[in-house]
Amino acid sequence: MSIKVIVFDFDGTLADTFNAIVRIANRLADDFGYKPLMPSDIEQIRNLSTRQIIQQSGLPLFKIPFLLKRIKSELHKDIESLKPVYGIPELLKELKNQGKIIGILTSNTEKNVKTFLKIHALESFFSFIDSEATIFGKSSALKKLINDNHFQPNFLVYIGDETRDIAASKKINIKVVAVTWGFNSSDALIKYNPDFLVNHPREVLTVIADFAKL
Repeated sequence: MSIKVIVFDFDGTLADTFNAIVRIANRLADDFGYKPLMPSDIEQIRNLSTRQIIQQSGLPLFKIPFLLKRIKSELHKDIESLKPVYGIPELLKELKNQGKIIGILTSNTEKNVKTFLKIHALESFFSFIDSEATIFGKSSALKKLINDNHFQPNFLVYIGDETRDIAASKKINIKVVAVTWGFNSSDALIKYNPDFLVNHPREVLTVIADFAKL
């Protein structure tokens, strides 16, 4: 099975946004009524799923969309200081050279993503950017992306850094690669049984080649 379409998550997978998002979330803690994260909390939350983090925060679900909107808005102010994950530009170049169709599915805004890609001269690698303002509905967003673009699910892989990325992919039966350099820890990701777990962008090339042997 040769992979033809590669869909990346954005935050934590392509862009190194983890620390920026933590800083922003802490700045907004008083406005939304939750406790800011202490340095000692960081490793603990990396072992939790999104649902578990929300439960522990005590933040009512109805406030989540408003919090996410504020975080995205604040993140745009910091966009010029954000960097791609080390090794990602080289990975994208090689995948493009192999003739892969490369896209992004993210819960961040299209504006933030396009601004970031332009700053780092990465726009030309991507055929599409799909922004879906959802936390728990990523499987529906993935399914819609596949249907709208007439992609064959068997020839597509999703690459993300969170347990919810794995869960969404499994729900609609598409291949998923989890990366350990983003939000969730390797221990948390392994529990969700991704098809592959990688520790560095260059390993994605090996994984894509290995799919052809399955």
